[in-house]
Amino acid sequence: MKAITVRDREAGTGGLTLSELPYPHAAENDVIVRVHAAGFTRGELAWPATWTDRAGRDRTPSVPGHELSGVVAELGYGTTGLTVGQRVFGLTDWARNGSLAEYTAVEARNLAPLPVGIDHTVAAALPISGLTAWQGLFDHGGLAAGQTVLVHGAAGGVGSIAVQLAREAGARVIATGRARDRDTALGLGAEVFVDLQADRLADTGEVDVVFDVIGGDILDRSAGLVRAGGTLVTIAAPPTHTPEGGRAVFFVVEPERARLADLAQRLRDGRLKPIVGEVHPLAETPAVFAPGRRGRGKTIIRVAPGEPIRGRSG
Repeated sequence: MKAITVRDREAGTGGLTLSELPYPHAAENDVIVRVHAAGFTRGELAWPATWTDRAGRDRTPSVPGHELSGVVAELGYGTTGLTVGQRVFGLTDWARNGSLAEYTAVEARNLAPLPVGIDHTVAAALPISGLTAWQGLFDHGGLAAGQTVLVHGAAGGVGSIAVQLAREAGARVIATGRARDRDTALGLGAEVFVDLQADRLADTGEVDVVFDVIGGDILDRSAGLVRAGGTLVTIAAPPTHTPEGGRAVFFVVEPERARLADLAQRLRDGRLKPIVGEVHPLAETPAVFAPGRRGRGKTIIRVAPGEPIRGRSG
C-alpha cells in the first residue's frame, strides 16, 4: 500500500515521503480502516510517540497523521461493535502508524460510526479539533450557560469548533485572532472579536473560562483575565501562571467514541461546521506541508475517494 512516512526527526515536514509499505496487521480489538480522508498536524513530528513505540523502541519509518475517515476493511480478533464495510471516523493511536496511508490499524474504541451524508473530507477535519474543543470547554473548563468564555485562535481548527460549541451551550463568546479572522469568528457565533495585533487583550474584562491554543505571552497574560473560581485551559504548554482564585489546566486530547458520535450528529444536523481548507491527494502531501507553506482552515488529504475496500472479518 502507499503511505506517507517519516524517518528523520530533524527534517520536520521536509522529511515527509511517499512510500510503499506492507498492508497492516489487525491485532486483537483492532480495525483495519480503508482511509478515504486524513488530517495531519505539523506539531506531531515533535511528539516522542511519532518516533518510538510505547516501550521506547524506534519505529521508523513511521506513518504520521491521527485523524481519519474511511470504511472498515477488516476486523481483528475479538473486535465488536463495528462491521466490515461500515463508514467510520476517529483517531489513530498515538504510538502506532497513522492515517496518511491507504490502510491503517486502529483500536476499535477510537472510532465512531459516520452517518451517511457526511463527506469523508469534512469528517476527517473533526476528530482532534472536535474532541479537543469539547474536552477543553466542558470537561476541563466546566463551561456553563450564561458564562463568558475567551477563545484564542478562534478561526483555527480547534478554536472555530470551540466557538460553535460554546455558543450553542448558551455561553457568551469572546474570540481572538488576527484581523483577517474577524468575520469568520463573528460568523461562527462570537459576540466580540479581539485583534491580538491591534487591540488590548486586557480590555476584554474578566471571563469565566479562557480556552487557549496559542501559548507563550498570550497564555501568560490570559491568567489575569480569569475571574475567581474560573479556569484557564490550554493545549499549548503547561501554564506558568495560575489565575488568582482559579485553576490552570493543560491537557492532551483523549479518544472518546461517544463524544465523536455526538459531534457527528451535530455535524449532520448542521449545528457544527468544521472549517475545511485545501484538499489534496496523498501523493501531494510532502508539497502541501512543505516548510513555510500554510493555508487557511484544516488541510485534508484525500486518500481513496470511492475505491473498493479490501479485507476480511476475523
